[in-house]
Amino acid sequence: VAGFIGSPQMNFFDAKLVKVDGKYAVELGGHTVVLSDDKQAALAANNVQEQEITLGLRPEHIHLTAEEGVEAKIDVHELMGATIHLHVNTLGKDIIIIVSTMEMTGAQIAALSAGTAVKFSFPGNICHVFNKETGINLEA
Repeated sequence: VAGFIGSPQMNFFDAKLVKVDGKYAVELGGHTVVLSDDKQAALAANNVQEQEITLGLRPEHIHLTAEEGVEAKIDVHELMGATIHLHVNTLGKDIIIIVSTMEMTGAQIAALSAGTAVKFSFPGNICHVFNKETGINLEA
């Protein structure tokens, strides 16, 4: 949104809601994240089945990882004081990841430049799981 002040809106992905060892999880780009206990309870209460979903992730809830994660490539980086806004391309779409620079060295910050390949993940307690056709939150 042009002129939007504050945190950018949510990033949306085509993903899958699956069960792993009896627990709900989301699959995105070959990466699987088990959802938190409160989300498990809400989805179970609604008798939600495994399905294709729209996954919503806020830019500030996504974190870069050296381990397992979804692959992305940095297109643009904007240093915004204590954070860097990374505009990345992943799974054929452009998203924003907001990374805190508070614990980073100058070299680590400089390494997050255009063209750099990165991996990202997200905790299972901050995922927003929507019905792919209706857009309705499956936990509601």
